[in-house]
Amino acid sequence: MPAPDGVDAVDGIDGVMPPPDADIPAARERVRAVPEAAVARLAVYLRVLSSLIEQGVSTISSEELAGAAGVNSAKLRKDLSHVGSYGTRGVGYDAARLVEHIERLLGLTRQHSVAVAGIGNLGHSLANYSGFPGRGFPVTALFDIDEDLIGVPVGGLPVDHIDDIPQVCEQRGVTIGVICTPAAAAQGVCDLLVDGGVRCVLNFAPVVLQVPDGVEVRKVDLAVEMQILSFHDARRADGLLPVIDVIDGLAVGR
Repeated sequence: MPAPDGVDAVDGIDGVMPPPDADIPAARERVRAVPEAAVARLAVYLRVLSSLIEQGVSTISSEELAGAAGVNSAKLRKDLSHVGSYGTRGVGYDAARLVEHIERLLGLTRQHSVAVAGIGNLGHSLANYSGFPGRGFPVTALFDIDEDLIGVPVGGLPVDHIDDIPQVCEQRGVTIGVICTPAAAAQGVCDLLVDGGVRCVLNFAPVVLQVPDGVEVRKVDLAVEMQILSFHDARRADGLLPVIDVIDGLAVGR
């Protein structure tokens, strides 16, 4: 049924929203139906909204939010339909409420605990990054194989040995493991994380990991990202239009 006059999107009329978990099966089905690219954009909307709220913004129009996030307003409204949020014409979206709905969909209302394996330059930087706790991802465990690092505090946490990954992860309830090891060690570290009950892995090593069903892996390959940028730069230099494509679930190009 089309939305009544004055309502900009779906599921809400005159500021009244159905309880988020009023229909649990329907809510779960909606989460399963969210495309990967939309999930990535929702994370961007969340970052933009959080920044605007810090600046004192309480409401924002779809056009303003879309512009700040670098998408068109029609795509933004379609993405926000996945969270069951809405805006009123002439008023816009309630920023704080929209943040709550996006956080719920992205699972950010749950407790997360992050382990970093491989305390080289990258792992050391991640361990010291102060922005993770504020976004709901506190680093609670660090691992390395270098005996000189074991027990040494990095970012306020002592480094544990790689062999202790299963026990430490289970004890500390680690939900996300970040792999910053050399490629040759990455699969073994991943196996240890899985043995410790970790079901989400962020992999910075230049290797494809093999994981059992039920374990999610996201691969971050900076060299690939630079190659993609090089491709678009070459097309611009040749006077060709940029390509908009989907790589690993994310839209690239403008």
